[in-house]
Amino acid sequence: MTPFDAISTPLARRLREGLDRIAAAMRADEWGVAEEAGLTPTQLHALTFIAGRGEAGLRLRAVAEHLGVTQPTATDSIAALARKGLVVKRPDPDDKRAVAIRVTPAGCDVVRAIGLAMTSAERALETLTPQEQQTLLELVIKTIRALQQAKAIPPQRLCVTCRHFRPYAHEDAELPHHCALVGAAFGGRHLRLDCPEHDPAPPPALEEAWRVFARRAPRAAGS
Repeated sequence: MTPFDAISTPLARRLREGLDRIAAAMRADEWGVAEEAGLTPTQLHALTFIAGRGEAGLRLRAVAEHLGVTQPTATDSIAALARKGLVVKRPDPDDKRAVAIRVTPAGCDVVRAIGLAMTSAERALETLTPQEQQTLLELVIKTIRALQQAKAIPPQRLCVTCRHFRPYAHEDAELPHHCALVGAAFGGRHLRLDCPEHDPAPPPALEEAWRVFARRAPRAAGS
């Protein structure tokens, strides 16, 4: 490849190559954090996912879909977590024939400890200015939304896809958005990627909220 060939490479492809390098560092971080907790990365992801869903618990299929693995792989991970006393299986309150997987107090302790661990990726992100971090967050949200629409990933509990999200409802430049669930204003830096209170917005409201968000935040969301 000549220097000119590299310059002419589509920008999206170069971005993907850069993200691949970041992802490699993040995978190394995940292995380190998981090993410290005595888990594999898949077990770690399963545990944090289940913990984030509260006391209701989750069915195995939901865990497998979120992790992007087969049900046998998810079954093995859940079995390992159960042996370690980090999750338990209980009858699903909505369907007595099904089983719901819930995190135990010990599992919550592990998730809490993992959340306090500072990774190399986080340290790198902290070198960005607060405004750069907020812009990157908005770009990440847009990318996740596009992947979700393409059905490349399972539905995510994003603020921007929630029925309670009111983009740019306030004139305050620091806190322009509004959460109707808690009745509070919040800023772009507070946009969540996985909110436990997320309630999917119906399609018309979803598209309207995104249109308003995209129009007012052209730097990150585009039109």
